[in-house]
Amino acid sequence: MSDIAPTAVLDGYQLGYDLDETIVADSPARLKAVGHPLRSLILDLVLERAMTVTELAERVRKPRGTVAHHIDVLVDAGLLKVTATRRVRAIEERFYGRTAHTIVFPDAAMDGDLPFVADARSQADLSDPGTCSGGFTLRHARIPAELAQEFADRVMEMATEFTRLPRSGNREYAFYFGVFPTNRPVSPASLEETEEAELP
Repeated sequence: MSDIAPTAVLDGYQLGYDLDETIVADSPARLKAVGHPLRSLILDLVLERAMTVTELAERVRKPRGTVAHHIDVLVDAGLLKVTATRRVRAIEERFYGRTAHTIVFPDAAMDGDLPFVADARSQADLSDPGTCSGGFTLRHARIPAELAQEFADRVMEMATEFTRLPRSGNREYAFYFGVFPTNRPVSPASLEETEEAELP
């Protein structure tokens, strides 16, 4: 018998369980929990659907006891929750899902590098350029801060849409973006600087 949680339908993507829109990694426990590569992978996988420890162990190719330990860490940090249970041969199996679709990191969590650059670099498989017609680009625009934030919000919406696409195929793809102020000396001088430069 299963105790199945209500199904969440996000932008037409049927996830299989309910969850909040965002959760903030606002404690050392949460930052440590998501900082481990295997725990980060588990959090990504349950965005497909809620899974048991056995299912997750098979997907990540790790011992069941190892996966169970990392799941406990994520549950204790409030990032995973039990979304359903079922009884199989007198044993109760638990299905685990995320507590929120998006994990928000505070600015102070940056380690001196751009956020997620190390993760993107370690995960990127560029050995077969024929697997995707996408690519990478770096562009610049001298625009007001408000417009830059508006653009960043729009791209973040696209990133969220990307994670809610129905799961299929046999290859995983990643979406990485950033909008940030640069240190390039291309902006015009301020009025005060111009006036000082004109003084005899």
